[in-house]
Amino acid sequence: MSDTQQLPLFATLDERILNRQSALVNAVEPFQRYLRREGKTQNTIKGFSSDLHLMCQFFGDENPIGSLSTRDLNRFLDWLEHGRGQPCSRKSYARRVTTIKVFFKWLKQEKIRQDNPSLAVLQRSGPAPLQPVLPPSDLHALLDFTNELRFAEKPDPRPDVLVRLLLDTGIKKSECMSITREDIDRSSMKEPILMVRHRSRQNIYKERRIPLDVEWLDVLDEYLAQYKPPQEIFDCTARNLEYVLRDISIAAG
Repeated sequence: MSDTQQLPLFATLDERILNRQSALVNAVEPFQRYLRREGKTQNTIKGFSSDLHLMCQFFGDENPIGSLSTRDLNRFLDWLEHGRGQPCSRKSYARRVTTIKVFFKWLKQEKIRQDNPSLAVLQRSGPAPLQPVLPPSDLHALLDFTNELRFAEKPDPRPDVLVRLLLDTGIKKSECMSITREDIDRSSMKEPILMVRHRSRQNIYKERRIPLDVEWLDVLDEYLAQYKPPQEIFDCTARNLEYVLRDISIAAG
């Protein structure tokens, strides 16, 4: 049974009774409903919700919505970077600032607050640092190891099909997880093509055609015969594939 539910036409009672004195934690679910109505992706809603729960952790669940100032928000961001005791990447920091700005814009839009303290919170700009490029010696060591796994006593072609795909195409993790058999164009066996598709309309411009190594198709067929995925080629979680990459990287040195 599908868990998709029809969204209400009007705001629910919980949204209507929010005011400046409402506890911060009570705004989380109404904010999630707002994000769904705005057509935000599940990943965005999950990320924004996680950020709001961090705010509740820092300020306290019962902290009144209307008491938070720009200074408070800057203290929260400083805590995320320097006081929480966990790494806060440039990407995570930028998303958390975005969460704050979207959240308080929504509060003002719904007249829950008359002001928006997030306007003065600065969003840092600048490109993220580039990742190091593997030298040829490391690439050969990695591929030699995955090839050994492919022809081992208990053969496992998954590491080899995954590593070769990533090295040849440079696709993102989410794109890798969504590949199906239909996305691989074999009409020309000399020039097979990977069709990178996106379900979301706002990401259609990211769709593209990427040439594939002909030899990769042989590894793919071995993988499909052994794992028999029903739809997406990688029928597992993205975290599971991360573990595969981590383990083979360590084992290959």
